[in-house]
Amino acid sequence: MKLLIASDLHGDRGATERLLERMEVGHFYKLLLLGDLLYHGPRNDLPKGYDPKGVISALNRVSDRILAVRGNCDAEVDQMVLSFPILADYALLCLDGRTVYATHGHIHNMQTPPPLAPGDILLHGHTHLYADVPFGNGNRYINPGSPSLPKEGREPTYMEYESGRLRLLTLDGRIVSETSL
Repeated sequence: MKLLIASDLHGDRGATERLLERMEVGHFYKLLLLGDLLYHGPRNDLPKGYDPKGVISALNRVSDRILAVRGNCDAEVDQMVLSFPILADYALLCLDGRTVYATHGHIHNMQTPPPLAPGDILLHGHTHLYADVPFGNGNRYINPGSPSLPKEGREPTYMEYESGRLRLLTLDGRIVSETSL
């Protein structure tokens, strides 16, 4: 299964359209969104391409190919305009025999992890900083960063998963890192 993984779009239409272009060009089966889709939040500046209505339209065009979890900036009113579910706090995926706990990161993270078995992966956004680090009992924490509001001067990023390989890419398609699940 090929997955495109992103978090923290924060209403940036340009970043969303670029992700959807990558999804089409790369023939990805699903787009996994880790929350904070439409609203920029009170602590963030407006993204350059802030256009929540444009993001709604773009995502709804591919709603049958989206898996999403709720971020701390997502609300029931957002669900009213999106034609795919966004209010689940987490999703469990089985990739290459590994359990992946996908969430936004504001509730469950490395400091307050969900119940993980040894070797499970915690995948979340929220921090806007890409990461791939071991923790706990043989677990891994993976974060795709943000394609719209990266922090600490980092570049806008997202991830691609295919056949046991996980790649972190900049929004312009440059590979930052590549690893196995």
